[in-house]
Amino acid sequence: MDPENGTGRPCQHGIVPPPPLEVVAAVIVDGGRILACRRSPGRSAAGRWEFPGGKVEPGETPEAALVREIREELGVEIAVAARVSTADTAVDGRVIRLTCFRAALAGPRPTSSTDHDRLLWCRPADLPGLDWAEPDLPAVRLLAAEPDHPQEG
Repeated sequence: MDPENGTGRPCQHGIVPPPPLEVVAAVIVDGGRILACRRSPGRSAAGRWEFPGGKVEPGETPEAALVREIREELGVEIAVAARVSTADTAVDGRVIRLTCFRAALAGPRPTSSTDHDRLLWCRPADLPGLDWAEPDLPAVRLLAAEPDHPQEG
């Protein structure tokens, strides 16, 4: 074990970077459209678009975290399906590991959000025209390359 950092891993200059922050997001597809959410003023990345979701809590599976986050933010239930992408992005000196999953609504469409000031249902080809938060860009690129009828959850 390295006595300087207590991690058992070698370190450079005695500093071990923190592990990536595990975050999940839902690519909710309904009627061939994908839900994009604009972050509210006063929040980090305010005014930028993202797929709804949030942090994975200790002991929680990514899928369970996503169901919880969507219930909290949008007040709706979802069925989580296949993984779309996982990518690491450095944001303000911290690495965010965002995993996006396809999801289907298990009821009506959301009409509001606790974290967003606007909800927009987009065709895949229209996604790149929005000002996205950096961590969401890898998924946006993949989804934009799909035909206009993306797979629903």
